[in-house]
Amino acid sequence: MELRAYDRPVFRRTFAASGAALAAAAALLMSQVTVFAFTSGSIGYDIGYPQCGVPVSSYPTASFGIVGVNAGYPFTYYNQCLAYEYANTPNPSLYINTGYDPSYTNIDATHSTSQCVTASASIIGSTDQQRAWAVGCSEASRSLAYAASQGASAPASLWLDVETANSWCGQSGTACTDLSLNQYTLQGLVDTLHAGSSAQVGTYSTGYQWNAIVGSLPVSGIQSDWVATGTTSAKRARAYCSRTFNGAPVQLAQYSSRGFDMDYAC
Repeated sequence: MELRAYDRPVFRRTFAASGAALAAAAALLMSQVTVFAFTSGSIGYDIGYPQCGVPVSSYPTASFGIVGVNAGYPFTYYNQCLAYEYANTPNPSLYINTGYDPSYTNIDATHSTSQCVTASASIIGSTDQQRAWAVGCSEASRSLAYAASQGASAPASLWLDVETANSWCGQSGTACTDLSLNQYTLQGLVDTLHAGSSAQVGTYSTGYQWNAIVGSLPVSGIQSDWVATGTTSAKRARAYCSRTFNGAPVQLAQYSSRGFDMDYAC
């Protein structure tokens, strides 16, 4: 069911002067990002750290591709083959691994940045919710900075990988059950990607996983869904093009073929 405007929480997105450093860090990559409209019926693939070392000659023939920035988890884990995979992928986009854990609120060299913590003071919510927003903000800004350092400076679009396999309140043994902290983390990610840019921001998940992570709590600013189908053909994946998990239109449906994750453009 599509979320109505008055169902969405109010988040202040305008960063104060104290958040200028965050905006500047994101600008290196984000100012160059443009919205990429996938041609309906076209086929792409997604790759990341598991394909590190796979020669480009083995890549599937495709119209577009989505490359993972991280190595399965946010913050300290990065795809060491991002530069190679991005340079050899047609019309490349990026996806970022996401998650929340109470330990992620630590202000240090690998977790929440001081800039994001400062910016979170303008977000309407409890102290814990503000800290969760800063976690998402930090995941986005650190991932974007790494991507830019690897030459991934103009992706066609950006996607957030939202899966129960990562740390989230209520999932993977994480010591918290307040789903609003997951919601605020995702909102921090989305807000940071949108800061100063009109770039498309989408989410990768399934209905089951999205519901387990945020329930019915809304996240504003998501423009597209990318659905994991578990199927093995484009024809079967196409049937998932109407299965939105958060109210955004489904733009991509993922399926597996010959050892690669493939994507059908709805």
